[in-house]
This record gives sequence, C-alpha cells and structure tokens, in this order.
Amino acid sequence: MTAPELSVVVPAFRQAGVLAETIRSVLAQHEVDLELIVADHSSDDGTYEVAQAFEGDSRVTVLRTHAGGGAVANWSAVTKRARGEFVKLLPGDDTVLPGSLARQVALLRANPGATLVGGRRRIIDQKGRTIAKSRGLQGLSPEMPGGEAVRASVLSGTNPFGEPGAVMMRRSALDRAGGWQGQWSYAIDVATYYAVLKYGSFVRDDDVASTFRVGGGQWSVALVNEQSSEMARLFAQAHLDFDEVSDDDAARGSRKAQRLAWQRRMVYRVLKVVKR
Repeated sequence: MTAPELSVVVPAFRQAGVLAETIRSVLAQHEVDLELIVADHSSDDGTYEVAQAFEGDSRVTVLRTHAGGGAVANWSAVTKRARGEFVKLLPGDDTVLPGSLARQVALLRANPGATLVGGRRRIIDQKGRTIAKSRGLQGLSPEMPGGEAVRASVLSGTNPFGEPGAVMMRRSALDRAGGWQGQWSYAIDVATYYAVLKYGSFVRDDDVASTFRVGGGQWSVALVNEQSSEMARLFAQAHLDFDEVSDDDAARGSRKAQRLAWQRRMVYRVLKVVKR
C-alpha cells in the first residue's frame, strides 16, 4: 500500500461519548491524503465499538491495546502504526478544525527544515462550551530555529506550542527523537516537542487548529501543582540539552510556571471543573 501523506493517530480511553466527534472532525478534512488510526486502551465503556463503526472508511484502522502502561503506552502503540510522512496525535476527546490538517501539511512542506508546526487551540469544557476562543503560540515567531523555539517556551513558563491536537510533526524527526518521551508524565507532549526540535526548526500556524477539552479530575489542584514542578524539571533539562537555554532562562521559566499554576487553580475553581 502507498503510504499516506499524513497519519492522524488517536489514543482513546473511556471516551465513548465524544470519540465519534473526534473521528468525524478528521474524516471531514479535505485536500490532504491521510490515514486515521484509533487505538482503544482496553476501555470498558464502549469506546472500541464507537471506533469500529467507522471502519467502513478505508482510511480508518482501529486497534485495541492492552491495559496498563499509562497514556504513553497507548500513545506509543498507535504512533508506531503511522505510515505517513507527517504525524499528528489527536486525543480521543479533542477535535481538529476544518482546513487545519491541509494547512499544517503545507507549512511543513514549505519549510523543509522544519520538524514541528504548532497552532492555536480553542479551549472547551466537558459540554463543548467555549472557554477561550484562541490560545497559544505566545513568544513564538513565524519561523524559528529549534533551540530558539525551545528557549521561547522555557521563558513562557508553559507549553506555547499547544496540546498534541494543535501540533503536527515530521515523523522522521519523531522517530529520530525516540518517539514520545515517556519518562515525563504531565509534560510528555512538550518534552517530545523539545526532542523533535533538536533536529529542525519550528513554524507557526496562526489559525486555530484544534479544540482542547478541559474538565473533570484531570484538572485537580494536585495535578496542577505536580505539573508545574515537572515543567521546572523539564526547563532545567532543556538548559543541558540546548545551548540557547541558559541556567537563568530555566530559573525564570520555573518561576513563571509556578505563577501560572496558581492562576490556573483559581480559574478551574471558578469554572467548577476542579475535582472535589
């Protein structure tokens, strides 16, 4: 079989209520040659059956992965099946917006030295209501060498590239980086972006590329605290891995990550999405 231009890989776990929307958002995209691979991580709520309903589309492959190993196990398993030149990981409760896949492929093609493109995302709650229309890309120029893009991320104290649904990577660079960086828990996505950016540059997609759903226990106060601590460790590692990132940059980024964590706790309490 001829390899597709783009592989969209969807790791899913207990997302039967929203997975169909995720899948439809991919299959409705035009002007891009794609495959869609969905891997259900042994869910017990009908997630696998929801995915199976789309197998009549020749672009769709549905897998079931063994329980255990956490998110990285499913992320890695579904990504290993990707055959495309480019890859996007789309969580099973997020969506891609119309035109975003072709647009990001075009950006990577127009910038052959780029290994990663990041776009803006619309933040939604568990009921699909918009919390923020457009977030992300703070501090990032339209085109940046990889090390400079990592430094901009460190100084922002957060992940300006976006959650995986807003990002597309060159698969050869992801393979060269060793795949998803499973030694990190909450920062697995941004840590992987840093690893990929060792091998090329960053390019910016100024349009809103995806939705990102927040809510439930994933946004507990404890998680926010742990997440900011892990980001601080990641920034310290970036200082070791990239000449562009100074020790002072890492320290500044860590302090900002702590301030942002406090702000997020306040927002989540107001939105009543903190786990009680």
